[in-house]
Amino acid sequence: MSALKQHLKNYLRLRRSLGHDLADAGRLLPWLVEDLDAAGADYLTIQAALAWSLKPDAEPGTTVWSRRMTAARGFAKYMTGIDPRTEVPPLGIVPMRRQRRPPFIYTPQDIQALMAQTGRSIPQPLRAATHQTLIGLLAATGIRVGEALRLDHGDIDWAEGVLLIRESKFGKSRIVPLHPSTTDALQQYTSTRQELYPCPKTESFFVSLRGTRVIYETVWETFRMLCTASGVGAESDLTPRIHGLRHTFAIRALIDWYQDEDVDIQVRLAWLSTYLGHRDPRFTYWYLSATPELLGRAADRLQRAQAGRS
Repeated sequence: MSALKQHLKNYLRLRRSLGHDLADAGRLLPWLVEDLDAAGADYLTIQAALAWSLKPDAEPGTTVWSRRMTAARGFAKYMTGIDPRTEVPPLGIVPMRRQRRPPFIYTPQDIQALMAQTGRSIPQPLRAATHQTLIGLLAATGIRVGEALRLDHGDIDWAEGVLLIRESKFGKSRIVPLHPSTTDALQQYTSTRQELYPCPKTESFFVSLRGTRVIYETVWETFRMLCTASGVGAESDLTPRIHGLRHTFAIRALIDWYQDEDVDIQVRLAWLSTYLGHRDPRFTYWYLSATPELLGRAADRLQRAQAGRS
């Protein structure tokens, strides 16, 4: 382990012990340190942080570049107390552009195509089963990608058919009920995993070919490959992203509720907010304007309600 890797390990441990989540930093900074090690650099400079932050692997308008720089700046401030040669990037050097991009909403056919493509594009049976099951779980439950990847064996209650999502994005845990078909699919994956890799090196539910926990970077790259190979999103102006499965789940639930005149949408929105693990119901309301179909149904119901009062 290089000196920088050890310093990063100590930095993350210290910050987490003080109560910081560091989800972005824990995922991004190992890439920065790998770049520095590959370049033979033993300390961080503004130029190196900027080159890493602005790597052309994200679309214009994204917040990825600014989030990388925020993570790099925090690490640099820590490193100044260890190596005085360290340069701290100035605040705002990569501005944060908070822009909500319309999500790509998947049809049931899109999801089926992606899951089927895993068997055609991924030659390793365990890896194919892992990505197929992961996509199905995300589509069926709307949980976050990170939440799915953090699942351990003991987080699934097979008898009750529920998932335990432990200390998620805002430090809260929650129970997520599963449809029986989803439980069956998870059990099938468990059998496949035990057959192909009976002694994994981790308690993780989803395992890699090395028997370790699957990482987000691998999932992101594989999902993009599956979209391209299957043609999902090829004719859309929107780029299909794996987080779009969460948006799709929420929007489909809302559309189904709007079709039932007896459903109190405000009450159901509170349910959905809790189910999705949102800190505040306000974050769930954004889904109302995420698609023209959903916005149209909301407007129709409002017009009918106003007509009934007049």
